[in-house]
Amino acid sequence: MISLAPGTKVYLASKPVSMRLGFDGLAALVRPLFSVEPYCGHVFLFRSKSGTYLKALHWDGSGICLFAKRLERHRFVWPPLVEGGVVLTPAQFALLIEAMDWRRTIAPEAPRLPVQM
Repeated sequence: MISLAPGTKVYLASKPVSMRLGFDGLAALVRPLFSVEPYCGHVFLFRSKSGTYLKALHWDGSGICLFAKRLERHRFVWPPLVEGGVVLTPAQFALLIEAMDWRRTIAPEAPRLPVQM
């Protein structure tokens, strides 16, 4: 599992890419898709056409890490196919990696302050 530092964003590419791409091929896709540098320390997720395979690219300060996961029986929950991508919270990222429906993750409301009478 990739540990995320505070402030790390998780970018998810909406359209499928070739899973034959490695470090350099995926890094080359980051700038046109997300308008950020691949070496900025954020995590970039890419999906396969079948939806059962994902690759995560992350610069950890000393080099690029590539994480891959393939599901044997189910499919990951992906957003609709649109141009570019979406930004996930670290919690949504953790749910996606576990093949759970990350779209249903809603931040709880802030606690109400007691009212003085």
